[in-house]
Amino acid sequence: MNGAMAEQTASSTDVHVIKTRVHSLLLERLDFSVMAVGEPESIRSQLSILIMQILEELGVALTVVELQQVVHDIQHDVLGLGPLEVLLEDPTVSDILVNSHRQIYVERGGKLERTEQRFRDDTHLRQVIEKIVSAVGRRIDESSPMVDARLPDGSRVNAIVPPLAIDGPTLSIRKFNKDMLTLEDLVRMRALTAGIGELLIGIVQARLSVVISGGTGSGKTTMLNLLSGFIPSTERIVTIEDSAELQLRQDHVVRLETRMANIEGKGEVTQRALVRNSLRMRPDRIILGEVRSDEALDMLQAMNTGHDGSLATVHANTPQDAVARIETMVAMGGLDIPPHAVRKQIASAIQVVVQVQRLSDGSRKLISLQEVHGLTDGEIELREIFKFEQVGLNDQGRVKGRFRATGLVPGFLDRLKVRGCAVSQNLFDSRQVEEC
Repeated sequence: MNGAMAEQTASSTDVHVIKTRVHSLLLERLDFSVMAVGEPESIRSQLSILIMQILEELGVALTVVELQQVVHDIQHDVLGLGPLEVLLEDPTVSDILVNSHRQIYVERGGKLERTEQRFRDDTHLRQVIEKIVSAVGRRIDESSPMVDARLPDGSRVNAIVPPLAIDGPTLSIRKFNKDMLTLEDLVRMRALTAGIGELLIGIVQARLSVVISGGTGSGKTTMLNLLSGFIPSTERIVTIEDSAELQLRQDHVVRLETRMANIEGKGEVTQRALVRNSLRMRPDRIILGEVRSDEALDMLQAMNTGHDGSLATVHANTPQDAVARIETMVAMGGLDIPPHAVRKQIASAIQVVVQVQRLSDGSRKLISLQEVHGLTDGEIELREIFKFEQVGLNDQGRVKGRFRATGLVPGFLDRLKVRGCAVSQNLFDSRQVEEC
């Protein structure tokens, strides 16, 4: 850079204008056919040289720090997802929430905070959204203004554009955790106790069907990943998701993903269709990323016809709500099935409901483990085996509480013993309390 460029410092507004101008000129000069086959590092180096040349031609005054920032930002725009790149690379960020082109929030440690990152305008944000969804064969436009997608690393993406998004395009990204949490990690983080973990291992290995219930961001997928890791490697697993994000360690896994309708409104493949098809694939276990519609009926039938030990998640605030929601979703199938018959199927198909929750300090915990005991006076009876009791907050604002056994011995204990997954009955002693 010449001396004049090193003498002055541009304001943040000036730098934004400069980046926009350089980016526009850069696109006119790039040979995209070469970029498509070139090595990433070589392309990045060539971009840097070209950006520097354009800045020289414009006679722009930038400090060394500002120059590096401009180069990095434009590289991210051309090769990646613009201002999202630095957030995607940050291991402390779990969620990225783009409310508008000028307002981006992230979640760190369970808490939301606003970032300094921003897009140039709505068009810039829209281009990034289209780059994401087109990479997985989906589309977003006025006729299809909502879309679920995923990034190459498995991060889950949801985007909404006008006319549904009034203030411009919005984007939400649930980042993929490259380091899958183990049972030991969750015990160390006080998300559950070692004793509860021991019981969960037995539940999965003894082929009890489990529903994981919780609100948004409560850790349902994390718990589902954890439980799926206890499935023996000798079993054939079929996973069904709207957007594939499960991380199974076993080799014998078939992953299925739904598909949206095309621009003509054809070609849609629903979770219900995939659940039905999976029954023809000789699965030992079926794992449903989330039950949200009429596939609930097919899931129950699968669990009741030789595919016991299957796993699923459902959005609900309590285990009782989870069971009620499944009953409602079965009714969405349009079949005239009496409520008593539906409840009987649920009570027969599902043995355990695990409730997870994100607490006020951002931590996520297993707050209840309940057994589906059967039908009592026509209603599904749930019995709580373990629970987390919150007693307050410490000086740092962290949740204080205790994990406690209720004293009830689950009826499925004999089934665990028959399957060789013996669990000590002392685990269920109500005097078993663990502070956290």
